[in-house]
Amino acid sequence: MEASASAEGGGGSAATRSSPAAVHATNDDAAASEDLAIQTTILDSAWFKASKRLCAYISCQQLREVDTSKILEGCLSSNPGQEELAKDLYVPRVEDKNSNMRMLKITTMDDLVKNSMNILEPSPVDATGNDREDVLSSSSPVDLLLLPGWVLPICNWIDPNS
Repeated sequence: MEASASAEGGGGSAATRSSPAAVHATNDDAAASEDLAIQTTILDSAWFKASKRLCAYISCQQLREVDTSKILEGCLSSNPGQEELAKDLYVPRVEDKNSNMRMLKITTMDDLVKNSMNILEPSPVDATGNDREDVLSSSSPVDLLLLPGWVLPICNWIDPNS
């Protein structure tokens, strides 16, 4: 699964796992190690550090997506002396049975609740009862997107058994 494509070129090879079949065959320890390496690569990159506003997915273990928890926490960092690392973070919320989605701003990991599919997403209103900011209503552009994806073989053939 692809975690990122580097703005510095290279197609994000440092931030990918191998083929879908290999991902399914990967044991939990190896996957956790790969996830940590991917997250560290992203968090240490100049393009991530320079970003101010980003959209990112919230990883779902059942879907074997690359873990994004450290990245999300890094965006929301409120540690003394690290305020410059904090970013405006927008995460997906499925709005209806047709899977229409909005990207809503969160300010803390506590803004996330499990939906009916057991996937974390932001509630539509914040703790004070105000509607969350939707990225499409924002006056400033997003400068980074972190999205899940599959790495496919060059022939684009997908093994239905993988």
